[in-house]
Amino acid sequence: MASKPGILTEWPWTPLGRFKYILLAPWVLDSMSPLFFETNSRKWDLSYSLNFPFLLWRVIHNQIWISFSRFRTSKSKNRILDKPIEFEQVDRESNWDDNIIMQGLMFYMGQKYLEGASNLPIWRTDGIVITILLHTGPVEFLYYWLHRSLHHHYLYSRYHSHHHSSIVTEPITSVIHPFGEHLMYFLLFTIPLLTMHLTGTASIVGFAGYITYIDFMNNMGHCNFEFVPSSLFTTFPFLKYIFYTPSTDKWYFIINWVLWPLTFLWSILFQRMFSHTFVLESNTFDDHHVTKKILKIQTWAIPRYSYQYKRLSRQRGTINSLIEKAILDADKAGVKVLSLGLFNQGEEINRNGEIYIQKHPTLKFKIVDGSSLAKAIVVNNITNLKTHHRLVVMMRGKLTKVASYLALALCQRGVQVVVKLQSTSDFEKLRSRFFSNSSSSQASLLAANNLIPSTNYNNAHGHRQVWLVDDEFSSEEHVSAPKETIFIPYTQIPPWFNFKKITKGAANILRKDCVYYSTPAMIIPASLENVHSCENWLPRRVMSAWRVAGILHALEDWEGHECGNWLVAEDDGMIDKVWSASLRRGFLPYCNMPLSSAPYYDLKYGRLVG
Repeated sequence: MASKPGILTEWPWTPLGRFKYILLAPWVLDSMSPLFFETNSRKWDLSYSLNFPFLLWRVIHNQIWISFSRFRTSKSKNRILDKPIEFEQVDRESNWDDNIIMQGLMFYMGQKYLEGASNLPIWRTDGIVITILLHTGPVEFLYYWLHRSLHHHYLYSRYHSHHHSSIVTEPITSVIHPFGEHLMYFLLFTIPLLTMHLTGTASIVGFAGYITYIDFMNNMGHCNFEFVPSSLFTTFPFLKYIFYTPSTDKWYFIINWVLWPLTFLWSILFQRMFSHTFVLESNTFDDHHVTKKILKIQTWAIPRYSYQYKRLSRQRGTINSLIEKAILDADKAGVKVLSLGLFNQGEEINRNGEIYIQKHPTLKFKIVDGSSLAKAIVVNNITNLKTHHRLVVMMRGKLTKVASYLALALCQRGVQVVVKLQSTSDFEKLRSRFFSNSSSSQASLLAANNLIPSTNYNNAHGHRQVWLVDDEFSSEEHVSAPKETIFIPYTQIPPWFNFKKITKGAANILRKDCVYYSTPAMIIPASLENVHSCENWLPRRVMSAWRVAGILHALEDWEGHECGNWLVAEDDGMIDKVWSASLRRGFLPYCNMPLSSAPYYDLKYGRLVG
């Protein structure tokens, strides 16, 4: 059962037990009766009478997959998840045939009562082409969003959690859902079938072939072993774009490659329908018993895809217009703090939010980019490292606002920071941003001595290196790093997501002789309620620093904006200020957990493991 069963959870015929097949008996007899009692008004219909044999074929097809999967599991070879199947799972999945009964009843009634649905031909090429186009276009597109919505906290706890109760998946796990969820899937996958009917292009092969294809893909995709040998994909790479297996990310390949033209058109339609920001999530920070504060929080989403941010030269104006409109709407609604998260900030897109303040100087609320908390998390990660070797920090990235402040803060704390820049003038530019010639304070002098260009650095024996990396960190640099290097990203998204595998056939892109930290993030307290979404590279109830920063600014009633490319000559104490505030409010540093013990992204299986 789901963790919080909703309406239409139970199948209507559950009380019948094994006698549920009696529901099909009247329809089977009605479809077969013309064979024995044919009249002028009632003649034999091949397509109608084939419904029952087709239902039997589906049962046999699924049973073959079940038996084959359990045989392979019993041999304990090539398991993806090396765990046994529990008795509870077998009992929970024993009603897998309910789906076949439901669809059988629907098909019988459709052919009986829909005009033109009877006496179908065996083959219609145009109908099959329509089915392929509709499935690869709108059906796949809508299924992605349906599946994503089923992972929303509300629907997940009431429906989809029942499916994910099966840890060691079997082929038939693919159809283990509550009755209400099956109705959603049926309505979705009936789109090609109804279209064939409405256009008069339906055929027996079109209907049976489409349903069999869905059964086949569902069964193969939920095996606990790799059904297709990896050598086949090596020899014929295009095959992985056509079908998916348990260790192939189906949606990535289909949406991004084979179906790109169709899904691109649907994405444009989607953006036209939602041409403004929309509320993705609403939360409440209820700390009334401690600080007498109740904070209402909303997460607004920009209807744009990540690839559009990467093509910034074309999309900058449109994206900034959407953000600006959201800012003005927030101002009218009486919002106190608006934080810019993830892709919606940066020097290239909007100068870290500065253009909005310059254009609208009378804004009544504060704009926060979260750079202070991101910096505080990274600095505390480094200063709290326990090692017998002296630490040397290597900065491997472009000179962003966060990178500049990290270098300054670490230098002032006595940590040597080796900066890899393109030229000597870039290094001097960085120094001039931090330290004025007239400044002679102890912090400035200490920082000046600890900031070292990479050309002057001598990798002394016994030093352990910490690499601060950003989006420009390459897989070649990653491989060249010395052993026991500690990689700490200071960007929103881990840079190694885009790395290639170290060697052919490697399980993942992380080196076993190095330590990897998460992006700046914090574990949220219980007082932050109704949180049901997070970045897909972070565990549940772990929130990126850029989102947490806005909450802290609102709770603490801090004055002034935190955005733009502002820089100061000396540390203004914001690191300690925002760090102590986050701990006082119950947030815990997640980035102190290296990825050797935390979940990490496995490129082979396209998912977080650990």
